[in-house]
Amino acid sequence: MNKAIREVVDWVIIIAVAFGASYALRHWVVQPYRIQMSSMETTVFPDDLVMVDKLSYHFHQPRRGDVIIFWPPGVTTGDPYIKRVIGLPGETVEAKDGKMYVDGKVADEPYLHGYVMPDFSPTPVPQGQLFLMGDNRAVSLDSRSFGTVSTSSIVGRAMFAYWPLKHFVVLRAQTGLAQ
Repeated sequence: MNKAIREVVDWVIIIAVAFGASYALRHWVVQPYRIQMSSMETTVFPDDLVMVDKLSYHFHQPRRGDVIIFWPPGVTTGDPYIKRVIGLPGETVEAKDGKMYVDGKVADEPYLHGYVMPDFSPTPVPQGQLFLMGDNRAVSLDSRSFGTVSTSSIVGRAMFAYWPLKHFVVLRAQTGLAQ
């Protein structure tokens, strides 16, 4: 093989490996996601870009307060949703007197910015399921309307919003329970 052909073959191999590695990273490790809804304002906003970790839930279960990307029950096309984990498997969630309760303890939700939660009756979270809610509760289509969500429908955990830069925020678990 002459030198010119060897050079072309080397470049084709390099480009193929780069595309393959990029595909693998996006498919199994991390993926950008564009926010489509206003249900997570004032944490993230429509058209914000967030980076989604698709790997960590293979090693541990979702945690209360995690912001996740998931497919809601019965939806398999279009765009997945983004919501915050409120109730974990085996817990009971309810809203009364304007506050969220998990197993009878008040949830500390600093991201709500004065929103008063309308009451709803105690809702048990079955094993393998999560109770999810948007931070913009007034407009959020979430577990209050479509029920609990299977952990198998999770795409990944939103790690941070990165675009536009003025909306940069690290998305970490922020929901605690009163003692």
